[in-house]
Formats: sequence, C-alpha cells, structure tokens
Amino acid sequence: MEVQIENRQGKHRISKKKIQQKARAILSVLDYPDAELSILIVDDQQIARLNQQYLNRKGPTNVIAFAMQEGPFVEIAPDLLGDVVISAESAHREAKSADLSTAVYFDQLLIHGILHLLGYDHENDTSEAHKMEQKANEIFDFIKSQPAS
Repeated sequence: MEVQIENRQGKHRISKKKIQQKARAILSVLDYPDAELSILIVDDQQIARLNQQYLNRKGPTNVIAFAMQEGPFVEIAPDLLGDVVISAESAHREAKSADLSTAVYFDQLLIHGILHLLGYDHENDTSEAHKMEQKANEIFDFIKSQPAS
C-alpha cells in the first residue's frame, strides 16, 4: 500500500508520518489494506481554486476527494483509490470553532475524504449521509484507540 503525502502549505505544522499512519489504519479498517492514495495538504486559496475548477463551487472547503474507482478504466489500477485534498487552514479554523484539536479534526476530514473515495456520499440522500456518518464514527473510534507510534 502506498500513501503519498504532499504538503503545499506552510502555515500549519503537519506530521506526514502521523497522517500516513492514520491513513493506513483507516484503509485497513475499511478492508483496503493494499489500496493506494495520495493526500494533498493545501491552504484555503489553493483548495478554493480546486473547488471552483472541479466542483464549480465558490470559496474554500475543508476536504475534496477525487475518486479513481469510477469510470471505464478502473481495472487499469484497481488498488488506486484516488486523491484527498485537505485545507489545513479550514481544518484549523473549523477545529477551533468546534472546540476540537486540529489533529482530531484533521483525522475526521481524512476519514471523510477516504470514505468519499470509496463511494460514500452525503450530499444527495439523507439515508446515505447517515450511513456515511455512522461509518466515519466507527473508523474514528477505531483509530483513536490505536496506540501512537
């Protein structure tokens, strides 16, 4: 399993090692231990550009997922799940307003993004949104219980 992480922002400290460990734990609990994904950490300006370009939405958001398990060429790289893009600025700001640590909130966003890569959706169906939230909570409880290394 390959988890590639690129940090393109400099405002908030990011531990690539911890993010990689969390991503591997998330993929394992989802029964995708051999899956590949990339995680891109950006600032609000960068994610706002992606949000406009690919989703036709204005402004920054906290996480965007680009799934590679869709379309006619899935069989070319069946282990490649896709890309998760997280705004460190949005994560920090939203964590603060929710009275959470940035690290905890970042983990929640990472889970959310990976679930999107696997086809979970919360925008079009309340039943699916509930399933996604339940799964995210299960995963979060699991990774929270894992010893830090």
